[in-house]
Amino acid sequence: MKKKLLVFLAFIIVLDIVALGVMYFTRDIERAPVNATAPDVTSVQETAPPTTQQELFSRVSFVAVGDNLIHDTVYEQAQARSSTGYDFTDAYERIAHLIAEPDVAILNQETIISTEHNVSSYPMFNSPVEVGEEMLEIGFDIFNIATNHSIDCGEKGLISAINYWKEKGAITTGAYLNSDDYADIPMNEVNGVKIAYIGLTESTNGLKLPDDSEVILVLASEESRIQQRIAQAKKQADVVIVNAHWGNEYTHEPTDNQRQLAEKMASWGADIIIGHHPHVIQPVEYIDNADGRRTLVAYSLGNFISAQNRGPRMLGGRLNFEIVKNNTTGGIAIENVTFNGVVTHYGHGFSNIRVYPLEDYTEELASKHGVLSKTSAFSLQYLHDIVNEVIDKQFLK
Repeated sequence: MKKKLLVFLAFIIVLDIVALGVMYFTRDIERAPVNATAPDVTSVQETAPPTTQQELFSRVSFVAVGDNLIHDTVYEQAQARSSTGYDFTDAYERIAHLIAEPDVAILNQETIISTEHNVSSYPMFNSPVEVGEEMLEIGFDIFNIATNHSIDCGEKGLISAINYWKEKGAITTGAYLNSDDYADIPMNEVNGVKIAYIGLTESTNGLKLPDDSEVILVLASEESRIQQRIAQAKKQADVVIVNAHWGNEYTHEPTDNQRQLAEKMASWGADIIIGHHPHVIQPVEYIDNADGRRTLVAYSLGNFISAQNRGPRMLGGRLNFEIVKNNTTGGIAIENVTFNGVVTHYGHGFSNIRVYPLEDYTEELASKHGVLSKTSAFSLQYLHDIVNEVIDKQFLK
């Protein structure tokens, strides 16, 4: 009887061992890939990152300011700060961090920088090379050099200025050495967004390039050239930004010519138009195009720095905005557009000229401004009143 019991128990143990083996083998088959090249689906699902907002949209932040107008008082003070040349650090250091923060910073370099000519001031400007170096140092990337002062030092001076910026690796708009140089539209790519830059000027103060000159300075009157330029840029880039040097000096109201050209450039494909030259601020607005696009226009951002002597000219603009690209559709949106003031401050006799963000400017500083000798109403409130009168509240924080 005991022998039969032992045989029975042995048979039960064998069955258990077989059952365990089948279970183990089946589990391995279930876990094994279908073939040698197929991915482990579980592993892929666990390690692949989810689609993020950053992948769906590319975003580029910008800042644009007005005329970098270098009068002799500005560069003489910079010269006094240096034993070997010119030091412009103090003039711009209070605004520098706001230029460095965005991805792209745009400046209208009102006065040319020719290494072939002596430094000079109004009415025929030529600025020290250290101005350009300081602008690059604080973070500017794009420089409009098509202004009414582009030919102050003649063709040779403009060629020198173009080459100066090229040697610095900067992007300039509006003036080109020759047709080959003009053929390559200034462009950069930031965060996966391609941006093209176009520049033009309405006036050259009656000066002209020689008839046989190869240099190209884009003029506002050359509408067919501008239209072709924008169309070409639109084919190559996601965004087209135009710097327009135009309008009447010292007036807050854009001219009919400004508005008409802005509407044409918007319809041709310009996404953003940044205006210069009047030396005071002018409105910011959107132009609605027939194809559904909206073009952002700032008709004038006033002065970035100057040694002018009237209250309204002490106030410039700092325009911040973001370009957002939908990486699925390729669509472009302009978002977070804000206008902030920039104040040129100096003491009695134009002493210590320097630039402040309006948000950091104080009543105490305003009460000591040298411009009070010409504009007795100048104050902090005076500056805010101009901003509120000229700029639509949708663009103000």
